Amino acid sequence: MSKVVVVGSANADLVVRVPRRPGGGETLLGGDVQVLPGGKGANQAAAAARSGATTRFIGCVGDDANGAFLREQLELAGVDTGGLGQVERPTGTAIILLTPDGENSIVVSPGANHELSVERVDRAGRGGEAWADGDAVVISLEIPHPTAFHAARRAAEAGVRVILNAAPSTRLAAELLEVLDPLIVNEHEALEVLGLDERDPEAFDYPRLAARLCEAGARSAVITLGADGAVIAERGAAAATRVPAYAVQAVDTTGAGDAFVGAVAAELAAGRSLVDAVRFATAVSAVSVQRVGAQVSYADRREVEAFIAAAG
Repeated sequence: MSKVVVVGSANADLVVRVPRRPGGGETLLGGDVQVLPGGKGANQAAAAARSGATTRFIGCVGDDANGAFLREQLELAGVDTGGLGQVERPTGTAIILLTPDGENSIVVSPGANHELSVERVDRAGRGGEAWADGDAVVISLEIPHPTAFHAARRAAEAGVRVILNAAPSTRLAAELLEVLDPLIVNEHEALEVLGLDERDPEAFDYPRLAARLCEAGARSAVITLGADGAVIAERGAAAATRVPAYAVQAVDTTGAGDAFVGAVAAELAAGRSLVDAVRFATAVSAVSVQRVGAQVSYADRREVEAFIAAAG
């Protein structure tokens, strides 16, 4: 069975439904608070596991009720939590305002996630064994950047495929880009990685932006475009590939990008091509946005395959 290692964040998501986003200084009445499992890394691990990969998660939570809850939810999703450390800071928390159109506004308090140090990752990596055992390593940037970049280098040195979701976005060094296969970003993150803004003539030419990410060093790049699908560029390919999204009614987009990343990792670890991996991951995301929450909205492989078959 394919093996995925995820290095990243774990958060308790506090979700409140609101009629609209509040303005400055404004108080709104919202619905009841829901506490749901989240965090980019934990979400990606849950999605990879539910997509069929043997998945190990490396991260940090606090010694509190939210930390215990997140560990339990990951294990229910089939994730190995042997690399999930417990620290003295509070478990990370995300405050999510969900509007009727399914969009969200999110504020993250990283808490324990900022304790995921290089040393902790090396210990959780069991002296390199975790990297050597993996078919793919997934990393995102809600953890300290030195730790994320160290994990990418260690995995690459072990010959493991490195997938980086550059979210939240930042500029990336050329030597890091060179080990990424793929780099996964949305359209805004792509501009940030390239040091561009919306005034650039190519800012909305997504095939060209994906190609530029490869020219900057990435072995391959995927730009996710929400309802417009995704664009894939691979180093040496003649042209970028577009993968359309499924037409569904979105209820909550929270964690949809993480579902996509985890599913891509599971498919690549199983030996599928990047284009086929993105096609499957697009279906995983489409199922997830029809439900409230991040991890709790992720379907298992059988349900996703049934969705694909029904969609034609």
